[in-house]
Parts: sequence; C-alpha cells; structure tokens
Amino acid sequence: MPIIHVEGYHSFKAEQGKKLVLALEDNGVDILHRCGGNARCTTCICEIVEGEVEPIGEAEAGIREKKGITAPNLRLSCQIRIEKDMKVKPLRTATSEQMDPGKRPEE
Repeated sequence: MPIIHVEGYHSFKAEQGKKLVLALEDNGVDILHRCGGNARCTTCICEIVEGEVEPIGEAEAGIREKKGITAPNLRLSCQIRIEKDMKVKPLRTATSEQMDPGKRPEE
C-alpha cells in the first residue's frame, strides 16, 4: 500500500486507486471539497511536495485555467488516484477556512 505523508498532519497507508481527497478525509485531514469532488471549485487543492501523480485530466485542466492555477505541483486532490507514495500539503482545510468541508466526494 502506498504511504501518504501529509505536511502538518501525519503519514498513513492508503489503498491504491483511491481518490486522494477521500484518503485524506478518511485519515483525519479536514480537507475542503465543496463541489463534492467534481473538479469545479478547487477547494481540495494540494501541493504535491514529493511523488508522482497521474497527469492532469480534462476536467481539472479546465478549472485550473479558469482559476489561473499554473503551477504543475498544485493539484486537485479529488482528481488524483493514489498509485505510489507521495508527500502532500493541503492548502485549504475546513479548519483554516472556518467552513464545512462539503459533501463527501464519490469514490
């Protein structure tokens, strides 16, 4: 099982193929996901500090362009399926933004 290291939190093992946003939430990281994991809001944005992730898909590319996100290491955790070990830094959490995380994203 891949190991996810989360800056400011802890490390945990995650099921291969699981969405990163769900793995974070299931392991005590209060990541935002206001659109329910549909690549429409960018609240689940994370910095990929180390590790390889899948290429940016069409849905993520569209919202990144709309929101002006150009850094390749800033990714939407709802659009990443875990394949290998990685180190991530959540940029927006329910605690830091003082809001409800949003509807749980679908698998």
